[in-house]
Formats: sequence, C-alpha cells, structure tokens
Amino acid sequence: MRSILCGFALLMLVAGFAARAAAPDMPTIPPGTQIPDAARPGPDFDVDRATEAYLALLTPEQRARSNAYFEGGYWVNFWDTCYTIGACLLILVVGWSVRLRERAAGLVRWRWLQIALYVAGFFILWWLLSLPWSWYMGFYREHQYGLSNLSLGGWLVEQLKGLIIAIIAFALFINVIYAFIRRAQARWVPWATAFVFVFQLFFATVYPVFIAPVFNQFKPLPAGEVREAVLSLARANQIPTDHVAWFDASKQTTRISANVSGLFGTTRVSLNDNLLEKTSLPEIKAVMGHEMGHYVLHHSLRHAVYLALAYGLGFFILDWLFNRRLAGFRTRHGITDRGDPAGLPLAIAILSAYLFVAQPLFNRIIYVAEAEADVFGINASREPYGWATASMRLASYRKLDPGPIEEFLFYDHPSGRNRVHRAMVWLKENPQAVASPAPPK
Repeated sequence: MRSILCGFALLMLVAGFAARAAAPDMPTIPPGTQIPDAARPGPDFDVDRATEAYLALLTPEQRARSNAYFEGGYWVNFWDTCYTIGACLLILVVGWSVRLRERAAGLVRWRWLQIALYVAGFFILWWLLSLPWSWYMGFYREHQYGLSNLSLGGWLVEQLKGLIIAIIAFALFINVIYAFIRRAQARWVPWATAFVFVFQLFFATVYPVFIAPVFNQFKPLPAGEVREAVLSLARANQIPTDHVAWFDASKQTTRISANVSGLFGTTRVSLNDNLLEKTSLPEIKAVMGHEMGHYVLHHSLRHAVYLALAYGLGFFILDWLFNRRLAGFRTRHGITDRGDPAGLPLAIAILSAYLFVAQPLFNRIIYVAEAEADVFGINASREPYGWATASMRLASYRKLDPGPIEEFLFYDHPSGRNRVHRAMVWLKENPQAVASPAPPK
C-alpha cells in the first residue's frame, strides 16, 4: 500500500507539472463589452441575427474546445458515481466499516460521539481512496483546459480543508439523521427530509461568514464606480446590505463569478477578482443584477424546499432498498439494522446511484431559478449588451449551443445561446432604455 501511494504521489507530481505547462488558453473574447454590428439598435434589428452575431465571437476552434470540456463532463459525472459506489462498497465488503464502528464504540460510550468518530474515520478513508480520481477530476483535467491556477500543493491543501469541513458538517448531519432513524424507525424519512430543509438554510447562513473565508480572502471592495454601481443596484432592489466584498478566486480558477449570499443578517455581496479584472462595468452590473435576482426572488428558500423534497424521494428509495432488497447483503457484512452507522457506506452508494439517475430533476430545479434570475438581472441592470458579453465569457466551460434535449437533461443553467437570445429579446422590446453604443472603429 505504501508503494502504491508513493507511486501515485510521484505520478501526480509529474503529471501535474505537465498539465500546468501544457495548459491552453480557453475560449475567450476581447476585453470590454462586445457589441456586434448585427446587435446594434435599428429598424432592421433582428433577435436571431443578433444572437448569431454574438455566438460568432468565438472561433470554431474555441467552441470545439469548450464543447469538449463540457461534454466530457457527462462522462466525468458517470465515472464519479461509479467511483463513489465502488469506494463505498470496498469499505463495506473488506470489513473496514464494521471495524470503524467497533473501534469508535470501544473509545467512547456516548452514541453521538461514537457516530462522530465513525464519520471522521469513514471520511478520511473515503478521501484517501478517492484521491486519485479527485486529482484527475479536480486538478489534472482543470489544468488541461486552462481553468485552474492552483499548484499541486495548493490543490492538496484545499482538499484537506474541504475534508475537515466535511467531517464537521457531516458528523452533525449524520448524527441527526441516525437519531431520527432510532426514534422514528420506519417513519424516519419525513423527519430526515424536514431536517435537510433546515440544514440547507443553516448552511446558507453559516457559509459566507465562517466557511468561505477558509478558502479565500474577502476584502471590502474599494470606493469607486464599481462599488457605487453595485450598491445602487442593491438599494434599488431592496437588498439590506452595504457589505460589498471582493475575493481572490484567481488563485484557484480562471472563472468569473459573484454571489449574494447569507440569510438573517449575514447577507453579503461578493465579486471575485476575475470578474473585476476581466470584464467591463456593464458586464459586472449585469452579473450582479442576476445574482441579486436570486436574493430578491428568495431562491435560497425555494431551493431548500424543492431540493429537500427531491432528497426525500432519495431517502424513501434508500429505506426501501436498504431494508427490503438488501437485507441479506447487509447481514453478510455485519450491519445490524437501519440505525447501524456501519451501514453508512451502503447508504451513500444507494444515494449516489439515485442522485445520478435523478440529476435531470435536480438540474431542472436549479435551471428554472437561474432563468428567472436572468430575466430579473437584465431588467434590474438594463445592460443587455453586458449580459450577452458575460454569457459569452462563460463559454470557457459551458457548451454554448446544445440541443433542447441535451440542455434539458444536463444543464443546470441556461445555455449561452439561450441567455444571449433573452438579452436580445429584451433589447428589441426596450431599445430606448439602452444608451446608444458607439459605432465600431
């Protein structure tokens, strides 16, 4: 085992340097808000022609590379599910799960602490088994496509931080779930579903204050036209905060992003440094209008409700399989009943399979909210050119022009074509609301 781990570490080091050295430039468009001739207002303005003009900003080679990354993600998701199921079954079949349970029971007598110790041991073991796949998926592949700025050491540090946070969060989460199982027995599913709803709201409140700063430095956005534009949007849309921050995402990724996060007094508007450095003010206003739409339309609350119900369906399937169809398998591997923490690997394997099959459902829940935020953002910012340009920049890791079935099954955000088209529809209906762009030089 030591030889295998040492060999893999050497492979990671060599391949990591090779991937960083060979990292290509991803699809991009020139700095500044882009306004193709066909998208300029006029009596012959046509929404479809304007949309095609924006899509033509990327060369065929750039689009092919973006498509390859996104379409490869379909297979990455499939193999990620297979890897997770395989790692969980290995932990169960070789007896590691039962030994972890017995070791935890021998160290402490409190049931909640036994489960917490089991969760810690399980996640450490799972993290080690999953490290090769995580390295390929989160480091090597991201560098292949020029989307990561992390060194191998930096990536490993972030993985370890994530492991510690996962142990703490899931020690709490799984303890509560098993408490429901012990007390409610066969009626645990509704209680667990309700707790998922509460847990999501709790996480949304805690994340911006305590978790996000573990990975990035957040600093107040300096006074200037960007800060004033963001605060003006916030005031106009009744967002109760004057806390506008920027964070150093460029140390990790080349992606642009922003968010309005937090609940119950923790609300914060955050922009990453890539957005500030790589885009124009109209783009920033359009992106922030979108993010503020999530807040104003209460998408965090709605997501908590809908996603909890979707997870509740998964819990129902888990309970049915765990107790009726896999009873013999459980017994052979030392799992006593549904309340035995040693059964956690089997439960995670079942839920992973469910989440893969149900991915279109989860995608659709998020997609609908993202489409609503798109509309809100264009209306709030009144920057259709900024939104269309920002949408084209996102083509660095999202396939720009999928078919309708592909978009329905695999997309949790509207496609680039969809978003640009929406902006051009708004422009056609509101031509006087946009300052006349300067003619091309």
